[in-house]
Amino acid sequence: MSRGESRPVVARGEVLLAARDLARHFDVSRPWLNRLLEGGERLTLKAVDGVSFTIRRGETLALVGESGCGKSTVARLIVGLHGLTRGRLVFDGQEISDLAGRTGRQAAGVRQRFQMIFQDPYASLNPLWRVGTIIGEPLRFFRPEMGASERHRRVGELLEQVGMSAADALRYPHEFSGGQRQRISIARALANEPEFMVCDEPTSALDVSVQAQILNLMRDLQDAYGLTYLFISHDMAVVKHMADRIAVMYLGRIAEIAPAEALFATPRHPYSRMLLDAVPSLEGAGKQRTMIEGEVPNPVHPPSGCAFHPRCPHANARCKAEVPALIARSDGSEVACHAVEEGRID
Repeated sequence: MSRGESRPVVARGEVLLAARDLARHFDVSRPWLNRLLEGGERLTLKAVDGVSFTIRRGETLALVGESGCGKSTVARLIVGLHGLTRGRLVFDGQEISDLAGRTGRQAAGVRQRFQMIFQDPYASLNPLWRVGTIIGEPLRFFRPEMGASERHRRVGELLEQVGMSAADALRYPHEFSGGQRQRISIARALANEPEFMVCDEPTSALDVSVQAQILNLMRDLQDAYGLTYLFISHDMAVVKHMADRIAVMYLGRIAEIAPAEALFATPRHPYSRMLLDAVPSLEGAGKQRTMIEGEVPNPVHPPSGCAFHPRCPHANARCKAEVPALIARSDGSEVACHAVEEGRID
């Protein structure tokens, strides 16, 4: 049973996070002196270019797409690791568009309410610190009134909540497997009792046998604490297990947003169909597929109009000239595709 089937989105509640026209552009030009002596223009990489979505309290929105489409940049914009080139972010009614510029206690009130789980548990844990120190660090910052003995007790509770032993607090990260390290990362993220968690491909660095354990743990924690997830992945099979709604990204923009069950049953955008066609299926024998060839274009020099048109079998002159807007449909989905808007795709 998929996530969308077991937990209906309509029962979730109000919007917790709203992103409006998010953009982040990076200057990837050669140094000024090289351009002066050797010639050449300034080059801008539009990693994220006009992304809008909402996440309701208690749900999981999955952000999917091929590598380089801008998923991780969106995650870093939300938690304030990158500043916005343009756009707005509103968290529980509070403007956080300037979060990257806030420092210390100025940002603590907001940051305490959300955390991020990174892709690589080998790189996200300090190898010189014991596990107890790693998990206890958020408590020292956000809960300065907590004494050492209470903090030690709380670290033990967090380790047990993620399926480990309180005694593991005395060990170092290198003494654990990849799955155990990701459990430690999750325990650290839970330390300050967040409401919202950004999960940037949290299982992609793990063995397949361990991935299911971590995903089930994250679902159990969400049920127990009412957490809200932004779940970033390129693996559609993982997304099907986790997501209530799915936003499909392509070259810095959103191509389609839909409830998970609807997207897997009837994807609208040609790119969504391509992603789903790549998912292995025991029931797929004899299924007619629309194969889309080609590679993701250079984001520094993206195609005109719809960025997907060089790979799309339904593209016409309008697709090559006009950027499609994300349009809401009667079935609850939003699609940015001229062919869908004009009825050229069933």
